[in-house]
Amino acid sequence: MQNNPNTTLVTQTAPIATATHGGRAKCLQRLVRLDLPVPTTVALSFEAVHKIAQGELPDIEAVLKQFPDDALLCVRPSSEDPDWGGPGAVLNIGMNDSSHATLCRDLGSDAATALYMRFVQYYAVHVARLDPDMFDNVTGNGPEGLKETLRAYEDETEESFPGNRATQLGAVLRSMARAWDGTTARLLRQAKGAPAEAGLGLVVQQMAFGVGIKKSGAGVLQLVDSNTGLPQITGRYLRQSQGRDALHAEAEALYLTKDPRGPSLEEEEPVLFKQLQDHAALMRVKLREEMQVEFTVDDGVLHILDGVRVARSPRAAVRIAVQLAKDKIIPQQEAVMRVEPSMLNELLHRQVDKDAARDVIGHGIAASPGAATGRIVFTAAEAQASASRNEDCVLVRRETSPEDIRGMHAAKAVLTERGGITSHAAVIGRGIGLPCVVGVSDIRFQTNDKQLMLKDGRIIKQGDVITIDGTSGDVLLGAPAMQEAALDDAFQNLMDWADAERDIGIRANADTPADAQTARNFNAQGIGLCRTEHMFFDINRLTVMREMIFAETGEDRRAVLERLLPMQRDDFTQLFRIMEGQPVCIRLFDPPLHEFLPTNRSGQRELAEALDLPLSDVTRRIEAMMEYNPMLGLRGVRLGVTVPEIYEMQARAIFEATLEASRDGDPVVPEIMIPLVSAKREVELVKTNIDSVAAAVHNERGESFDYRLGVMVETPRAALRAGDIAQHCAFLSFGTNDLTQMTYGLSRDDAGRFMSDYVRQEVFPEDPFHTLDLDGVGELLELGATRGRKTQPDVTLSICGEHGGNPESIAFCRARGFDYVSCSPFRVPGARLAAAQLAIAHKTL
Repeated sequence: MQNNPNTTLVTQTAPIATATHGGRAKCLQRLVRLDLPVPTTVALSFEAVHKIAQGELPDIEAVLKQFPDDALLCVRPSSEDPDWGGPGAVLNIGMNDSSHATLCRDLGSDAATALYMRFVQYYAVHVARLDPDMFDNVTGNGPEGLKETLRAYEDETEESFPGNRATQLGAVLRSMARAWDGTTARLLRQAKGAPAEAGLGLVVQQMAFGVGIKKSGAGVLQLVDSNTGLPQITGRYLRQSQGRDALHAEAEALYLTKDPRGPSLEEEEPVLFKQLQDHAALMRVKLREEMQVEFTVDDGVLHILDGVRVARSPRAAVRIAVQLAKDKIIPQQEAVMRVEPSMLNELLHRQVDKDAARDVIGHGIAASPGAATGRIVFTAAEAQASASRNEDCVLVRRETSPEDIRGMHAAKAVLTERGGITSHAAVIGRGIGLPCVVGVSDIRFQTNDKQLMLKDGRIIKQGDVITIDGTSGDVLLGAPAMQEAALDDAFQNLMDWADAERDIGIRANADTPADAQTARNFNAQGIGLCRTEHMFFDINRLTVMREMIFAETGEDRRAVLERLLPMQRDDFTQLFRIMEGQPVCIRLFDPPLHEFLPTNRSGQRELAEALDLPLSDVTRRIEAMMEYNPMLGLRGVRLGVTVPEIYEMQARAIFEATLEASRDGDPVVPEIMIPLVSAKREVELVKTNIDSVAAAVHNERGESFDYRLGVMVETPRAALRAGDIAQHCAFLSFGTNDLTQMTYGLSRDDAGRFMSDYVRQEVFPEDPFHTLDLDGVGELLELGATRGRKTQPDVTLSICGEHGGNPESIAFCRARGFDYVSCSPFRVPGARLAAAQLAIAHKTL
């Protein structure tokens, strides 16, 4: 039995592995190697359990020979990953009239009878698959209740309850094996990330009762708090109990350590408590993990039944990994590998408390993590008014536009009816750390009436309080309890260790000084994308911008832009100073000009008054500028070629800010990025103008400065012709948001309406705006990188779309020699951690 690979007695040298017998079986073997008091156990392999599900039982008598003839047994699941679950444990196998009589003498009639009744009822429902209602008429708890229970079983099955231990064990094994192979179980474990064909092992263990005349009971203990990760002995102990009964909310359990609220195991059984504490400490060191110990006290004797990895919040996961490394139990590299990058989102943002009641009134795409509560407002102006009154609000829009940015900054969260993971609301929300849920299809947005209609007919009006959970995508009614963000010393330790390992740069997308400061706080290695158009939507600049749009000649436009120049110069000076000499990549003006013009009659009337023009002229000009498909129209470099005055003003502002910031700080070398390029000639024309502006500023100021010029590769043609384009560039930055949109022919703002159906029907494996399409878009990236470096070997390569924060994208870029990725400021820590894990994994190959 000891050397049988499929039905194996758990000893120090038995052939047991997590990949063949599951995590529980392997853990029990490790506990045996530590000479801990583990009851006799036999492990059944994945292969054995699979055969059981097919009707082929192992040699049950050979298994039973490993235990005393009168021993009761329990069977527990042992999957490869405990998070994948499994069927519930079955206790007290072997209970029959004979063992009941013996236990009556040893434990007392009440305890023995309770065990027998519990086993019969559990066996009937979970093994024989009978209806639990068959026991509704059982009224007694003593001998009479046991008779009624056995009679109910016989009436339902027309046969006596099986008293043979081998028969019972075989039926339990068959039931658990088939439950694991069932369709429902497969779907549940797939939802937890397990393969559909994942194996299940089973462990058969001798019962340590936890009930008896002498001191007996059962409980669990761990050495850290699951929420914080701080050292704290937690758990519960329940006298006269089995399994995890102590964890039931209604159980009158003892505290483990001394507690003013009630009696404790430490006070009542100090020697036993010390033993338990020592065992847990030994398991922590030897198993190299914080473990929860499941134990039983049987007539005053301690038994260790199991050890499982402590459940933990993201906050606790970081602290536990870091502390294990500080205590020299694991190396720092392993601590870095133990924390999922996605966990950091919950540390950086407030979250709805996991124990809070949730009145979910709608669900959409979780576009920007974190949670916030506020009163509903429907316009940016109302959001700003709420902020001026120090009232928290949630901005609700059908979809946001650049005009809503001021309102987004004023709001605590954003909710939109339309949009996807790279829509305007999502991108801006992630950039400024604003919780955001987009693409909510199960709520009717009645914005004209300033209300929301729920599926159940309820009406939510302006001023009502809702909560946006941007981590889960839920919209909640009311204000549930929150858990605050936590960036403690453990987080900083982990980030420092990650930075020491990673070998690809991490920058941030930042449009404002506040964004830049956030990026700096998170140790971004510069700004990889600054979208300058967002700077023009400030109320003091918008009117000037509109005046420039209405100007008839280039000279008139230059005159108006002279008024914007000092504002832009101040913007860039602040960014350069905050980044303290680190690279700042500034994208020149990108959006179509009509986005800056009012679309409603009242706004057009105000504009006509401000410009002293007839309303009819303003309306006619706005209509003339409208495009059928503006995202593919006159924007980006096309504006730079046809309306060069805008880029000239921005270039001058950048160069003057460079000189200003370099006087009292580290030298600044700005990176100027041309958007939406498709042809080499576009770059040549813009580069000529920018070089001329640089020369003019140099001559005027008598000071020298350096700068780098590059392009944003976001059209398929730019990727294909990167070899030509790179000849004039210091860098190629791939904008994967628009590149994905143009490669697929999908609107990133509208795709959310049907993308879930596409993913569900396996048209796409994932939403390509959420996870980089490595096959299609990835091939364009690879072609562009290869062709660009062929003609310009020193060209810097990066991606600056929202994919830049995804571990999959970072892996792709790192493998192809990209220099850095850039993502929203709040995604920088996760990107730093993911990059470090890739580097560590590469070293260990």
